[in-house]
Amino acid sequence: MAIIVVVGLGLIYKLAVYRGLIPPVVQLLSLTRPIVCPADATLHQVPNTLINTDQALDQLLPANFDRRQISILIEKSQYRLTVYYNQKPVKSYPVVFGNLVGDKQREGDRKTPEGILKIKDKYPHPSWSKFLWLDYPNAQSECKHNLAKQKGKIPWYSTIGGEIGIHGVPVGSDAMIDLRENWTWGCPSLKNQDINELYDFVQIGTIVEIVA
Repeated sequence: MAIIVVVGLGLIYKLAVYRGLIPPVVQLLSLTRPIVCPADATLHQVPNTLINTDQALDQLLPANFDRRQISILIEKSQYRLTVYYNQKPVKSYPVVFGNLVGDKQREGDRKTPEGILKIKDKYPHPSWSKFLWLDYPNAQSECKHNLAKQKGKIPWYSTIGGEIGIHGVPVGSDAMIDLRENWTWGCPSLKNQDINELYDFVQIGTIVEIVA
């Protein structure tokens, strides 16, 4: 009888971990050790304002541009996404978010992660035009997530979340961007014409720096 109970509890534990309802015991034990996360790196010089918003991106880049030289800076407090080429700002777009205040710490907080991320996939989206899927959570965001648990800022059973990406808006909803309505669950959101333009110039691996 005792063996059946132990086996049953083990199966329940594995199922709960698989579904993200509880963290693995190994992860809980790791929270007992001091956690030190490196500071977020800074890669871009911040522009003073929105730049070249009325010009097409293909007119601003060199004729034979190299996609590997394209990167993105997103400033949450400025509602601004800027495309860089060879570390120089080229064009800015207005952008909105979810919960604007603070770095993302857990699933469901509607916050946008800060730090250095990369595009890990890109594809058309049935509701928001295009989707540039970011590699959240990465090692840095996992460290900050565990540190928040250790400091008691979030519950120990919190999951880190995922499915963060840059995308458009529902058809006919560009006004949400103009009015700075932070409507998402943490994803940066552009007007559809803007995400459609950006989509053609970035690639898997493009660096996306997000700051407060």
